[in-house]
Amino acid sequence: MLLNQLVNSPIIFFVLFVWLFVLSFFLFRTLRHYYHLTSKVKKGDLKSILEEILSKIDKQEKELGTLDQRFEKSEEEAQTYLQKIGFVRFNPFSDTGGDQSFCLGFLDAEDNGIVLSSLHSRGQTRLYAKTIKSGKGKELELSKEEEETIKKAKKGK
Repeated sequence: MLLNQLVNSPIIFFVLFVWLFVLSFFLFRTLRHYYHLTSKVKKGDLKSILEEILSKIDKQEKELGTLDQRFEKSEEEAQTYLQKIGFVRFNPFSDTGGDQSFCLGFLDAEDNGIVLSSLHSRGQTRLYAKTIKSGKGKELELSKEEEETIKKAKKGK
């Protein structure tokens, strides 16, 4: 008798219907996801999908290793590129007007490079180049303007 009342109760049917609906929703969602995963695979089984994913991961890891090596090599090479530039204008002679003479310095990451100095007078302009090693003149002593140029280049100004 009690069983008869429970079976005939509309609340029980409603709860069972809702439960069936929820389970169906999750089942269809899972199946749709599975079909989406298998749609691009010829065999359509899970094993082939996982093997394909693993092969793609291996391929990407090899490519990343190659890219890391290339990046490290480029980074090492970049240390020797000219990265810092300094520029100073000045007037070395009292008989000329304006700051038409200049020093131009080019340095790499280790403060090696060159300084170009142009000395302008009324009759001529001379151009000099000096090698810089670790921020100092390698073979020749630097003038105060050339040292100022090196300082500006180191600061990035």
